[in-house]
Amino acid sequence: MAKLTHLILTLLFLQFSSVLANIDQGSTLNTNNNESWRSPSGDFAFGFRQVNDTSTNNTSLFMVAIWYDTIPEKTIVWSAINDNNILVTASTGSVLQLTSQGLTLTTPQEDYIWIAKPKAEALVSNAAILDTGNFVLYDANSDYVWQSFNFPTDTLLPNQTLQADAVLTSRFSERNYTSGKFQLYFQDGNVLMSSLAWPSTYRYPSYNVINASGNASRLVFDQTGDIYVEISNGTRTQPQGPTWGNLTLDPKVKSFYRATIDFYGSFTQYVYSRNSTGQQGWRIVRFVPNDTCDAIFYDLGGGSCGYNSYCFMENQRPTCRCPYGYLPVDPSNEFGGCQPNFTIGCGPDFETLKARSELQYEFQVLRNVNFPLGDYERMEPYSADECKTSCLQDCACAVAILGGDTCWKKRLPLTNGRLVQDNVSHFVFVKTTLNPLANSYPGELPSGPDSKKNGVLLGLLIGSVVINSILLATVVLVLLLKPKVKRVVQIAAGLLETNLHSFTYEALREATWDFSVEIGRGSFGIVYKGQLDAVSCNMVAVKRLDRLAQEREKEFRTELGSIGKTCHKNLVRLIGFCDEGSQRLLVYEFMNNGTLADILFGKLKPTWNQRVGFALGIARGLLYLHEECDTPIIHCDIKPQNILIDDHFNAKISDFGLAKLLLSEQSRTNTMIRGTRGYVAPEWFKNVPITVKVDVYSFGVMLLEIICCRRNVLMVEEGEEEKAILEDWAYDCYMEGRIEALVENDKEAMANIGRLKSWVKIGIWCIQEHNKIRPTMGMVIQMLEGFVKVPDPPPPRSFN
Repeated sequence: MAKLTHLILTLLFLQFSSVLANIDQGSTLNTNNNESWRSPSGDFAFGFRQVNDTSTNNTSLFMVAIWYDTIPEKTIVWSAINDNNILVTASTGSVLQLTSQGLTLTTPQEDYIWIAKPKAEALVSNAAILDTGNFVLYDANSDYVWQSFNFPTDTLLPNQTLQADAVLTSRFSERNYTSGKFQLYFQDGNVLMSSLAWPSTYRYPSYNVINASGNASRLVFDQTGDIYVEISNGTRTQPQGPTWGNLTLDPKVKSFYRATIDFYGSFTQYVYSRNSTGQQGWRIVRFVPNDTCDAIFYDLGGGSCGYNSYCFMENQRPTCRCPYGYLPVDPSNEFGGCQPNFTIGCGPDFETLKARSELQYEFQVLRNVNFPLGDYERMEPYSADECKTSCLQDCACAVAILGGDTCWKKRLPLTNGRLVQDNVSHFVFVKTTLNPLANSYPGELPSGPDSKKNGVLLGLLIGSVVINSILLATVVLVLLLKPKVKRVVQIAAGLLETNLHSFTYEALREATWDFSVEIGRGSFGIVYKGQLDAVSCNMVAVKRLDRLAQEREKEFRTELGSIGKTCHKNLVRLIGFCDEGSQRLLVYEFMNNGTLADILFGKLKPTWNQRVGFALGIARGLLYLHEECDTPIIHCDIKPQNILIDDHFNAKISDFGLAKLLLSEQSRTNTMIRGTRGYVAPEWFKNVPITVKVDVYSFGVMLLEIICCRRNVLMVEEGEEEKAILEDWAYDCYMEGRIEALVENDKEAMANIGRLKSWVKIGIWCIQEHNKIRPTMGMVIQMLEGFVKVPDPPPPRSFN
């Protein structure tokens, strides 16, 4: 009997030891295989997971994560983040290794990316992923010296406690695990939830509070599945709200539980039944707040669903919709806001066009919807017709709301859109374009008393389009049978795969009012404002090229075919062209807010968050041109004057792909190079091949300009000569540890000092004289977004 007892104790000890020491020093995981470290029960796994972010289509990056491994969803409950609360990502070939110093993540070149470092002076003996989902590092005494439960991301698990100095941060979207827009945290002895002024970490006022009377010590998720705040005197308090009731557990049903601050702002407890006969998939048990749409309400920011959208609760979660005539900014992110698919705005020629406004716009009626903030004018007593007419003749007005006999006018962007109780005297009139094809998308359908009439008109329109299409096809077929047309068909073949319109010169002359409204000049011609009713972008910019090199005439349509296939939200869209006789014109979408140079170097300094958005948008547009097009496109002239800003302050690159169409002497300098002095890479002056790295150089110069809100070369006063050349001054400030001098008194930038320092270093890397050590735009994006640590750069001109 004694021997049997000894044997049982020995087996238990060995089993317990195997749990504690199932990952030994020197153990590794590599992104190139599907191996992971699993908990004893197999419920949880620790290792690499691909970053499947559909907004970037990037499947070559990996994150370090913990996930449920025995369910089909493989739900991720933890991911490694750095000290700035940014998701840690690794490229293909990166390695995780357990050492005595901790768990290290290194690149294929053995550069450190991240380390799970134990307490001071502690040495790691081994590690384990426990059945609770906690990944732990042990010392020689089997004491925890590091554990993932102490560094949560967006999820809590049973047996896990959120201490008063810890924070839960949502992921950005359903498939994007980057740190997102919502946080759950402790403040003044209570547990609060706030949205962030993303991408900064500034918190808006809290929209939900777990009131612990100022005495909260920790948030507990106990082993029974219950969640509560533990108060310093030992009592407990639950989250409050009608959708957070008492948890009733069925002991016969084995389940997984998790509590997550969701990417749309709710703190939600989920259950997953492990019984084969039970309901499959994660099911919501309870959540707070009960209505996120109403709870998130600030003067700043776009609200729950972002700008120009409205929110309503459906199936226990918020749902977002775009008004009729508006499209999602990012189709992969429901909560990313909307933008009009037509132009609303004021211009120098608006007064002359006011009489024609009824021919350009109409109104769609939204019922039971409200945009409660942002009124810029109130008129009463006003009828519905007077309200609509006033908005129609006001170039700033995007929406008019009639409540009783009071008319409120609103300009873009619209904020805090939400459903309201049915009110027969409440109407929202949304200004849209009269061109029906411009609004044909799967969005909000018009509603209200005119819905049936609109349906009939739409039916007549579709019938008319079908008949006209048949007639047009017949005419085209007859023309194609003529022998003389064979040459034209061959020339245009390169454009058949694009959506470019071919305009006549007369049509563009009429659209631009005989080229009377000039909005810009470039090295290749003059840009005019125009209006076209036949395309989805009502207002357009028409660029009249001065002349092309004779040897390039045959390449004109081929080049346009290449540009016409591009499609990215950070590129100005080319709508069409004119190739008639000696006339060469290009038709672009119209950008209301002018160029980045106008904003960056104007009297009103853009905010730090706006500058961050500009830089990220430009970088993403360049990445698309360099790496995601069928044929890589080198822009050759990246500068603030070639970056246009739309109504929503999105940065869009213009003039891409045109360099090959221009005469060499049309460049900004007297050499054979293309580009603008101050932004031109050194290799233009050398007998070396030109690559996409010339754009990286120009981007680096412009990134420093965006950071500092100043031109790269300045005439300075005596005694300030060090500031004359921005690149040299930025490097000196970086080396001397006085980064703050670059942004002067910009408190918003200084509040984000980590990003400021990193971005200055990125700019310096981009302007390295030797093109081989400049990063690619893909690497620049990863560094800008904090996925990759930015190493210290060498002097820009250290390689000669």
